[in-house]
Amino acid sequence: MHITKLFLKSVLSSALLVASFGILAADHQDHQDHQDHQDHQDHQDHQDHQDHQDHQDHQDHQDHQDHQDHHPSKTAVHHSAPIAVPDLRSHTQQARSLSDQESVGHEKPVGATAEHDHRKEHGAQIYSQVILDQKWQINSAGNGAFKSENEARIGTDENKVFLKLQADKSESSQADYAAEILYSRNISDFWDVQTGLRYRQENISQHTASLQNERFDAVLGLHGLAPYFFETNAYLYVGEDDFVGFKLETERDLLLTQKLIMQPFIELDIIFNDQAASAKKSGLSHATLGLETRYEISKKVMPYLQVGYEYSKGNKQAVWQQASGSDRVWIYALGLKMMF
Repeated sequence: MHITKLFLKSVLSSALLVASFGILAADHQDHQDHQDHQDHQDHQDHQDHQDHQDHQDHQDHQDHQDHQDHHPSKTAVHHSAPIAVPDLRSHTQQARSLSDQESVGHEKPVGATAEHDHRKEHGAQIYSQVILDQKWQINSAGNGAFKSENEARIGTDENKVFLKLQADKSESSQADYAAEILYSRNISDFWDVQTGLRYRQENISQHTASLQNERFDAVLGLHGLAPYFFETNAYLYVGEDDFVGFKLETERDLLLTQKLIMQPFIELDIIFNDQAASAKKSGLSHATLGLETRYEISKKVMPYLQVGYEYSKGNKQAVWQQASGSDRVWIYALGLKMMF
């Protein structure tokens, strides 16, 4: 009986031991299966991620290629930067920029027309002006003279052509004439440089006859507005018979009323060299310092009065003329200026 119980206990113990090993084996198999499943899942996730990354890289490359088609000049910039997760906002901004550029490109003809019209309204238009200035002048010695100064100009603010005509007819003598044609080019806000040609016809008085001498001079000078609103003309003349001279004219308006205007003025003629038969003496050949008072009936009609002091150095001794002394006289003039 005792042996039987011992045998049963042995069998039961063996069964429990076998069952325990079976459970442990089953747990180990489950754990192995779970590990294999996890490895398989990780591998699948990694494969999916790799496929997604490849797809993303392909998409970025495609976007980059499309962007290159729009901006070939920026290829080096895109290749130098690493390609990462695409920035949708940046791509949207680029698309908008491309759209704006295309819109501007389509509107270019309209812009060009507007720019052309704008330039025409601000200095590119052609205009013209004519100034006629006639006066009768008498000096303190009782000698009278008629003087005419006329000017015409045509062009734009940058490029103009000037034509100047002058006549000086003293009593009991023939008239002296001068004509200038000048090209004027704007070089700053207030100044033009001018160059051209001057023609002169001068009278030479002898004992029994009066002769006329014709001369040509090259002209180079400045025309514009000096500081303190002095309108200024300064010209250098180089011509026949080794003639070299300089002329300066400056004036300034002083408004007493809107129509009554006073204008002080200065005129200087300097001769550096002259070997002509009708030559003037070298140095300060002629100077006038005066004051003009004009009344502007309109901007086209302006009568005026002048009073001034005039100095003349006289003629140089030459083959056709005798030397003369200097003169200093007061001058009085009544004139009319018209502008069109």
